[in-house]
Amino acid sequence: MLRISNTVVLEEHEIEWQAVRAQGGGGQKVNKTSSAVHLRFAIPGSSLPEVYQTRLMARAGADQRITRDGTIVIKAQQYRSREANLEDARRRLAAIVAAAGQTPKKRRPTRPSKSARRKRTDEKKHRGRLKAMRGRGAPSD
Repeated sequence: MLRISNTVVLEEHEIEWQAVRAQGGGGQKVNKTSSAVHLRFAIPGSSLPEVYQTRLMARAGADQRITRDGTIVIKAQQYRSREANLEDARRRLAAIVAAAGQTPKKRRPTRPSKSARRKRTDEKKHRGRLKAMRGRGAPSD
């Protein structure tokens, strides 16, 4: 069981993982041990609440870890042991799902102050006068 929050829990049978060989340089046992972990979690049909599912699916285009069909794929190979990499992958999955549970902050539209508007128009007028002085027929210094 992977606890996301007080109310949201992912069941073990929904999380699928596979040990694979890690990339990069290694030592003598590098070609014999499979210490990296591929973790897969299918969003549709999972026990996640509907709100979490829709938010995660909406991020599918922007987040490269989420496929178009709604599967979260995480590759963990930071540590030398399979157990540590599996724990790292589970922690990262929990972070992704927990981030989908947070409601985005609503934008409150603001307006520039009266003095800021006045300062902007004064600056525009000043620039206009400066450029008008560069044209033909303008008095030269």
